[in-house]
Amino acid sequence: MSGNPIPAPRFPDFLEWFNTTQPVDLDWQQGRVILLNFSTYCSLQCQNILADLEYLDSRYHERIQVIGVHTPCFPGERTAGHLQHILSRYNIKHPVINDPDRHLARLYGIKQRETLVLIDTNGYITGATAGRNIRHKLDRIIGTMLNKAGRPVSSPCPVGASPEPGESSRALAFPGRVHATNNRIFIADSGHNRVLETTTHGHVLYQFGSNTAGFIDARGTAAAFNNPQGMVFSDDYLYVADSGNHAIRRIHLQSEEVVTIAGTGKPGGAPAGSHFDNPCTVNLDSPCGLALKDNSIYIAMSGMHQVWSLSLVANTLEIIAGSGSKGLSDGAAHLASFAQPSALTLMGDTLYVADAEASAIRTIDLATCYVSTLAGSGLKGYGYHDGSIADARFQYPLDLNADPHSGSLWIADTYNNKIRKIEIHNNLVSSMLVQRPLNQPGGLAFSGNTLYIANTNLHEIIRINLQNGSSETLNVNDEHSGIRS
Repeated sequence: MSGNPIPAPRFPDFLEWFNTTQPVDLDWQQGRVILLNFSTYCSLQCQNILADLEYLDSRYHERIQVIGVHTPCFPGERTAGHLQHILSRYNIKHPVINDPDRHLARLYGIKQRETLVLIDTNGYITGATAGRNIRHKLDRIIGTMLNKAGRPVSSPCPVGASPEPGESSRALAFPGRVHATNNRIFIADSGHNRVLETTTHGHVLYQFGSNTAGFIDARGTAAAFNNPQGMVFSDDYLYVADSGNHAIRRIHLQSEEVVTIAGTGKPGGAPAGSHFDNPCTVNLDSPCGLALKDNSIYIAMSGMHQVWSLSLVANTLEIIAGSGSKGLSDGAAHLASFAQPSALTLMGDTLYVADAEASAIRTIDLATCYVSTLAGSGLKGYGYHDGSIADARFQYPLDLNADPHSGSLWIADTYNNKIRKIEIHNNLVSSMLVQRPLNQPGGLAFSGNTLYIANTNLHEIIRINLQNGSSETLNVNDEHSGIRS
């Protein structure tokens, strides 16, 4: 943090506020340190900093005020409804301003969306910072400011309003991903921080995770996850990308034992090297998607903009694609760039990647280690267009699943609220007609003639019969039978 203090610009009257009964007036915050968090919540960096803000808010109570400023990147993020879902999903309690046209961002001279601005107790900007793991740095600065101020806060903070109450009482809360076999469905019930095993009709057989975010290896509901996402199944084991814990977890379905097989529970920066022994000592960063081939788990390491692999035989980790810089560029795997790769699926030796922030579908040829773009045109090339794959546009796709028999890819085109299909043999993209409303679908799974969709913001799983087009909402019954067949 640096620079000479300047008066903090006042907030424009026309901006919409959330989580508060009234707009925050900076003139009434004298004596309080203000943390102004400019962010777009699709960014994992923005999501990960929320824990630091919650810690600081709890530590200093009424002596600081955290204010979020939502500066959306994609059209699908601009609406008040989207922001309300975000506040509920990530349990954000502090006041938040929706700044879709970046009026406030321009007033404050913000160039990078993931920026924290610090305002002192006299209403002056003392600096700005970006990046991760800044809790202790901010803690020291805020403590020094408050010690120097030595005067009481002039007025109480606005009363926070709990967003969208009642999520915890739902059968599902913001389900992220879904994985299907012939007779079982596995649901990453991300808002409840758990994984469910159900029948194809939704009857819950087993729950893994305690409903409370944590990082605990144990059996069944004694274990703890934090925002679980992608899953793969093999040999009576379910492997889970435990995104919020920056770890890969393994569930033995017979014993219900949950163990960590990669990650320390803490996010890592740019790693030194590309090959790592002892996976449980390596800091990962927001793994979101998994694919399995030849005893190797491929990992969409979203926070590092890379794709990794975990050998289940040698017990080693390896970076297989991505330079670590955010972007969309093709070429040799170690030189290519991704932008928050979020899901993986395989057809033969081709690994397909849902590259979320690039709004693109990418491929990695595992035989030649070469990265190509199947659909997408750049970080600002988002949109919605069917037809030739060269002209097709997506908007923040979060998941994809291969149908090797027809040579097709099913894609959860999340911010377009669509399920899309790419026919690889003729390079055509089409949208599926779903008879039920979709609200930012975040996951899908293909099994036989059935497609399962995690309709994330509507807290449900939709099942579609691909032969006749019929659809229904899975009736997830949260009464555990404790019986497997």
